[in-house]
Amino acid sequence: MQSIYKAFKNITNEEVRAEEEIKNSGSNRRYTRLRGKTQSLIAVVGESVEENIAFIELTRHFEKQQLPVPKLLYVSDDKTAYLQQDLGDTSLFNYIKNGRESGNFNAEEIKMLEKTIAKLPEFQFNGAENLDFSLCYPQAEFDRRTVLWDLNYFKYCFLKPMNVPFSESRLEDDFEAMATVLLQNKSNTFLYRDFQSRNVMIHNGEPYFIDYQGGRRGAIYYDVASFLWQAKANFPDDLREHLLNVYFEAARHCGQTKGDSDFRQNDNSFSDFRENLRHFVLFRHLQVLGAYGFRGLFERKAHFLESIPFAVRNLQELLKTDFVQYPYLCEILRKTKAKGVAGHTSTALSNHTSTTLSNQARNDGGALTVTIYSFSYKKGIPQDESGNGGGYVFDCRAVHNPGKYEEYKKLTGLDKPVIDFLEKDDEITRFLGNVYALADSHIERYIERGFSNLMFAFGCTGGQHRSVYSAQHLAEHIKKKYDIKVKLIHREQNLIIE
Repeated sequence: MQSIYKAFKNITNEEVRAEEEIKNSGSNRRYTRLRGKTQSLIAVVGESVEENIAFIELTRHFEKQQLPVPKLLYVSDDKTAYLQQDLGDTSLFNYIKNGRESGNFNAEEIKMLEKTIAKLPEFQFNGAENLDFSLCYPQAEFDRRTVLWDLNYFKYCFLKPMNVPFSESRLEDDFEAMATVLLQNKSNTFLYRDFQSRNVMIHNGEPYFIDYQGGRRGAIYYDVASFLWQAKANFPDDLREHLLNVYFEAARHCGQTKGDSDFRQNDNSFSDFRENLRHFVLFRHLQVLGAYGFRGLFERKAHFLESIPFAVRNLQELLKTDFVQYPYLCEILRKTKAKGVAGHTSTALSNHTSTTLSNQARNDGGALTVTIYSFSYKKGIPQDESGNGGGYVFDCRAVHNPGKYEEYKKLTGLDKPVIDFLEKDDEITRFLGNVYALADSHIERYIERGFSNLMFAFGCTGGQHRSVYSAQHLAEHIKKKYDIKVKLIHREQNLIIE
């Protein structure tokens, strides 16, 4: 952080007097507010250089286009850290809190929502002008693979945990049909990807936009669906319709200026827009439920469990009109009754609370929990959620990489062919022998001293083969040797084993 402190002084002519960590549950980047005598800036540290470069270059481009984004004030030589303007603590999500909770949005809240949704087309159309999409991370375009990844995320992280029976092949047929529909309208526009009220900051009475580093080329409908059908925004139908019209008029102006075919001046323009949008709203609901399912049902995070009934309620409203392109998917979704899901998530939330209290009671009594991660260095080292600052991080990249060979690329370190490959020359066995010795001595000392949390993390290039094998084997070693709780998280595989 020394280079950051020096940059802060060069920019503000003030020394850093205080630091304040900013919570950010959805990212591996670390945000810190640095305060001087009279000024403050936001320091961002991220291990994924590619992701940092995407944010940095997009910010520079958006600034040239005069779009309201935080000013970028300093970037470290290695691109792992940067300083940006401090936009304060008020997100749009917090700004509209009264309306979200009561369902009655006041004039001030509505005005800010109008300002925000009217700015979106400027990012989509003006932001795409002369943009080098190859800089986008992790990919340049919203494509078929992206769609199918998200739909399978919904299948495996929501439908299966909810015990909804379905035919794999029939559901995949409808997933393929949906991918075709979503990708039929090609346009050279910027897809923000995570356009929602938590990523809009209110600064000097105006909306400013953050967290666009996952953006790429894609259709305009995705961001509209993300914003207006955000699960916990709780927009009444009439307000959503009003904001949709505000967006459409702003987008038509931008689109006609840039010559986009989706906004030709004709009588059917708005109805065509609405029909295309419906499919993205459905897709976005499925995507969100997959994410909530993983973060809530697997990671047991209460915030995401609480959001599931809101998302399902929105989905049930949408299904009042059939999607003839996906008959089997609609049949399955109607089996996912709002009442049943609410009950399931309420039980899960109750279990989460009970588990949390139980764990806390055990930890207060000195019981040790060991958390073990596998991860990709490209996406950053996992943060220690216990608040103890982490533990051991082991680099597996010196071990011969199965990922270089075509036959192993779709497998993980849990699959027998990969296990056989890694164990063939005994290299990884020797590596883990040293790890076991360190782990054993540390665990025994932690138990002796009554500590409650210890973390081990194994990183490799993709978080798929060597790190997964190593984390899995350390977990098995510890479980056999000690009577303590072990939590195993294969982060890039979205897999948690307890």
